Amino acid sequence: MSPPAVPPASAGDPLNPLDPAWVERFRADFDQLCIRAFDGALATDTRIALAVSGGADSMAMLLLAATACPGRVVAATVDHGLRPEAADEAAMVAGVCARLGVPHVTLTPAEPITGSSLQGRARAARYAALFAWMRRANACALLTAHHADDQAETLLMRLNRASGVAGLSGIRPIRSDEFPVLRPLLGWRRAALRDIVAAAGAPWVDDPSNADPHHDRTRIRDMLANQSMLDAAALAQSAAHIAETNAAFDALVDRFWADRWDDRNATLRALDLPRELQRRMVRRAIHTMRALKHITLPVFTDSANIESLLDALESGSGATQAGVQAAAKGEIWHFRPAPPRRSH
Repeated sequence: MSPPAVPPASAGDPLNPLDPAWVERFRADFDQLCIRAFDGALATDTRIALAVSGGADSMAMLLLAATACPGRVVAATVDHGLRPEAADEAAMVAGVCARLGVPHVTLTPAEPITGSSLQGRARAARYAALFAWMRRANACALLTAHHADDQAETLLMRLNRASGVAGLSGIRPIRSDEFPVLRPLLGWRRAALRDIVAAAGAPWVDDPSNADPHHDRTRIRDMLANQSMLDAAALAQSAAHIAETNAAFDALVDRFWADRWDDRNATLRALDLPRELQRRMVRRAIHTMRALKHITLPVFTDSANIESLLDALESGSGATQAGVQAAAKGEIWHFRPAPPRRSH
């Protein structure tokens, strides 16, 4: 792991100043997220961490944040060790940070990233490295550069995978983790962010994986770029509306949970509820039992498909999912750890 953030090197030629309208818009979007995440605007001496890959989107975020929040920003670039060009890209980011007066570090994963699901493993390693660095740098929140075009692509990808309401909510503006992860650019278009970097006279790099047709996102991106019927900004706004619906469902589940979950007996009354509420409450029951009994494998997330389990419970029988056995006895659904498999 790389050392904590250190004072920046001596700056080179200054970058062009940003349009004040861009800076004010960013400041307003960032403050709005802080109010939601921290119940108020952050103190003026609070450190803000940025994940900067060197792409145009994250470079625009760096320029905007450094201008809107001078003296409060620290930045990190994660070199996953998967591409030889990554070291040069991190050095490029470090050079721009020096010109901006922003402390910067290059981070590497604690262990080499290998095996299947390489992108997922890289993502997990990236956030682990960033959060470890943030603890040392005394930063309170992490900003990432996801934008409206990313949101539109995510919505279409998940529609194509038959995702439910939670999945169709897309990229969350605020993600709760070890540190809050804030996405202040979700209302900004990709082209506008490139305009900001170009106007500042700053460099950026294009990750070659973004053009790899083997990735679903690349194919969706190309489809959006080569048609005029679907508007990326409108799709992103639709995802925001779905996210509001998802939050309303979560609030409703909280109310039902208090009345219908028996913690002592690990039972749930949900047979009379609409399917979406059953889905959410059964997922919560599984999470609750796994936490209580320290069940960690197999992995279970809120995106897991539990339709066959719901079908079994509604029909009066039961099934096992993620190490938890659920069984219907009349209108009551019972949850307990699944018995160990017999060895032969």
